[in-house]
Amino acid sequence: MAVKVIEPDDHYDVVDYTPYPYNVPVARRRVARLACDWGHKEVAGDVALLASELITNALLHGCLRERLFRVELFLTGTVLRVAVTDPKGERRPRPREADPHYDQFGRGLLIVRTLASRWGVEGRTVGKTVWAELSTGDPERTP
Repeated sequence: MAVKVIEPDDHYDVVDYTPYPYNVPVARRRVARLACDWGHKEVAGDVALLASELITNALLHGCLRERLFRVELFLTGTVLRVAVTDPKGERRPRPREADPHYDQFGRGLLIVRTLASRWGVEGRTVGKTVWAELSTGDPERTP
C-alpha cells in the first residue's frame, strides 16, 4: 500500500464512529462543514450525500456490533475524497438494479456513481474502504 503524502495545502480529517444509525447524520454534517471550512462550499451537499450513502452501506452490509467504522475526508489539489472503512472485507459493494416494488434499498451505489467523479473499493488486512471523489473545480490548485 502506498503512503499518502499530505502537502501543505492539503487537508485531512478522520473520525471513528460506533455502528449505529444516529451516526449517519452526525458524520454527514461533519463532512459538509469541513468541505465549507476548506473553501469548497459548492460541493458540500454532494460530499455529504456521498458520505451518507457510503456510511449507510457500511452499516447495512459491513459493520459488526462493537466494531467501529471510520470516515475520512481528504482534500488534495482539486479532488475531495470521502472514504468509509468497515470491518467486513468479504462484503464488497456492487451496483445492482433496485427492486421497483421495494424502493427503500438498492439505489445507494447508483447515487454514488452518478455524483462521484470516481469511486472504488480497497481491501485492507481487516475490512475494506469504499471511497468516492469529487472534483472541486478549483483551477488555482494543482492536482
